[in-house]
Amino acid sequence: MLRYSQKVYYDSTRDILLMKKGLLVFVAFLFASLVTVAVGQTATPTPAPTPAQKVRIWSIPISIYTKKELEQNQASEFLQTDKLSVKENGDEQQILSIRALSDSPLSLAVVVQDDLSSNINLQLEDIRQFIRGLPKGSRVMVAYIRGGSAVTLQKFTDDREKAAKSLRIIAGSSSGGTGPYGGLNDVLKRFEALPSGRRAVLMISDGVDTSQGSNVSSLVQTIDLENAIARAQRNSVAVYSIYSPTALTSNSNSPLVTGGQGALLRISDETGGRSFYQGSIAPVSFTPFIRDLNLLLGRQFSLTYLSTHMKKGYYRVEVTSSNPDIKIEHPKGYYFR
Repeated sequence: MLRYSQKVYYDSTRDILLMKKGLLVFVAFLFASLVTVAVGQTATPTPAPTPAQKVRIWSIPISIYTKKELEQNQASEFLQTDKLSVKENGDEQQILSIRALSDSPLSLAVVVQDDLSSNINLQLEDIRQFIRGLPKGSRVMVAYIRGGSAVTLQKFTDDREKAAKSLRIIAGSSSGGTGPYGGLNDVLKRFEALPSGRRAVLMISDGVDTSQGSNVSSLVQTIDLENAIARAQRNSVAVYSIYSPTALTSNSNSPLVTGGQGALLRISDETGGRSFYQGSIAPVSFTPFIRDLNLLLGRQFSLTYLSTHMKKGYYRVEVTSSNPDIKIEHPKGYYFR
């Protein structure tokens, strides 16, 4: 077995990760479908595993960027990440491949809560332009959530114009509180039929599910939320969320707003995505959110590694770089069953 000690660089002009001289791991020819983005790696030999030791392949979505890039709203053409490492429950694991945009097209589900306040309609064109601007080869699905269930307006398609046109106006509703997470769980199941690779959800919601109470602590740990987090982690889907209010959360001082945003923040943080909101009010514009989202998705990679943990259970994941200027967003863990 080889343990990675790689020097990694990102070249946006060619959309590849470059790793300083070295050798390709012995499993490369066995997993040709996991096209390794790296051209080479510096490997440090470690003691070989016993013949009885078992390993499994696991993939997670990660986004690599610098804080400076987000502050300036501009991606650098060249990014030095230095050594990358992956740990599960504190144990270092062996990286097999890191696939970039050109090697792993994005599969994205756009999910809209159907009882949002009608001001969301002012943002629909920005969302359509976002979908149209996705890289060629991206697969897009569009669904609306009402009453805890998802209604698919467009199945996964590589026709981005068709997906963009499927977005429809929301009439608004005086209800709310049923939560988006049961419907999100339905959407996450659709990824199971897709090839492995880069996966993400963009969910626009107020995040409020009052099925287990309306206090903040109840809102951030509902059963549907827990199930959606577990399924997203299991299916390697990063959930990005944008807060937009319903009639129930139209009062910006309501604790429901705090709880809803907290729930959105939690599912995004634990799946390797990002949560966007403009204080406790309806966003004036989605433009700054979409600009950051484009940067994050443009720097999203599918990281595949060998896990030495074979028992069922929850495993904490940590992905780090030896470069202190680099920030990596990734799932905080997953359930292995």
